[in-house]
Order: sequence, then C-alpha cells, then structure tokens
Amino acid sequence: MEARAKVLGHAIHQMLIPYPLALLTTAIIFDAIHLFTGTALWAVIAFWMIAAGIIGGLAAALFGAIDWRAIPSGTRAKRIGLIHGVGNVVMVLLFATSWLLRRGDPGSPGTFAQLLSLAGAGLSLYTGWLGGELVDRLGVGVDDGASLDAPSSLSGRSARGRATSAR
Repeated sequence: MEARAKVLGHAIHQMLIPYPLALLTTAIIFDAIHLFTGTALWAVIAFWMIAAGIIGGLAAALFGAIDWRAIPSGTRAKRIGLIHGVGNVVMVLLFATSWLLRRGDPGSPGTFAQLLSLAGAGLSLYTGWLGGELVDRLGVGVDDGASLDAPSSLSGRSARGRATSAR
C-alpha cells in the first residue's frame, strides 16, 4: 500500500521519523552524561534536544495519520497502525512532560523528569518495532510493484516501470 503523503516519490512520514528518534535518544544519552559528570551543560543540551524531538515527532505524526487513514478498515495493518500511532503520541507526551518539568532549571532535571524520558525511550522501542512491522511485513508505505530493479522515484514512472499520471 503506497503512502498518501509523499514528496519526490517517497513517504514523508518515513523521511521524518529518524529525526525525533535520534534527538530524543540522544537526549537520554546526554542526561546520562549529566548524571555521571554533574556538568549542567549536558542537561541543558538534553532539554533542547527534547524540545526539537517533540516538534519533529508531532510533524511525523501528522503525516503518519494521513497515511493511516488510507489503510483499509478491518485489516491487521489498521490495528497495528493505530497502536503504533497512539503509542507514539504517548511517547511524545512523556517527553513533553519531562520537558515541562525541566523548564524551571534545565541544567538540573529532577529524577522524575529523567524517568519520564526513559519511559518514553522504552516505549519508542516498541512503537518503532510496530512501524517496522507495518512497512516490512505488511507493506504499508511501500510503492505498489516495488522491486530490486524498480525505476527511480524521480523518473516519472511507477515502481512497475509504467508512466505515472500527474497527482
């Protein structure tokens, strides 16, 4: 099932998701460095990485929702997509709550704020796996006719090699 939200022939959702995942994961790493070194700068960097990750996560969610709406009802993909999407919204909310708790003193996050980030990171492992299930096993976001010798998405031809109509 091809993605509905595309740019230059590729699914926007799949292009955006690496950013929030990388930013939020790196925030966890910087929180850990802060814990071991006591240097406030690492916690401040984590604070801003969380902010950027939340924005990126919300942008990815918008395009994921567009694609999810196109999945036929009553399918396993529709159910998995719903769990994936809701789980990612909860994950972003966990990080957002962590970010809000840090606002008063970003250089000294409390234990609860850090635990919320860790919970968000743990949840992202599960929702990321679900996203892989959607693409790799269920073919969501994959061009119809995709193959190892499909033409470039910039060629104006479908993955099957035929000319595409302007959308």
